[in-house]
Amino acid sequence: MSDSIVLTYNVSDDDFTRAGEASSNVKSKLKMMNVPPDVIRKVAISMYEGEINMVIHANGGVITVEISTDCITMTLADKGPGIKNIEQAMQAGFSTAPDNIRTLGFGAGMGLPNMKKYSDEMDIQTEIGVGTTVTMKVYIK
Repeated sequence: MSDSIVLTYNVSDDDFTRAGEASSNVKSKLKMMNVPPDVIRKVAISMYEGEINMVIHANGGVITVEISTDCITMTLADKGPGIKNIEQAMQAGFSTAPDNIRTLGFGAGMGLPNMKKYSDEMDIQTEIGVGTTVTMKVYIK
């Protein structure tokens, strides 16, 4: 990998049948590139959690993944309602998911905590009524 590779995915809102396709696609590409399995696992989990959050809370959005020789950067940008209280949203178990989402098995309040846990760096930029951009990095060691 001499140059970085950039992949872009559109995430539809409220489409649980396709939720996870982007993270699954990235996982397959990283396997073909012989990226270490522990790195692939971290990328797949953190990106999947973000992708599901975009479907549940943010009216979808765009995920951009940049793969370089030393780092995988995932940028998840949405035009959703924004996160009112990031500190509260980062607490394991806190969720604003409605009951109909919970009955589908989602909305347990582990999305953002797992995104932080499985990425090496995470930054959240949010503006109420405008949207949220989450940038996560996983380093290839």
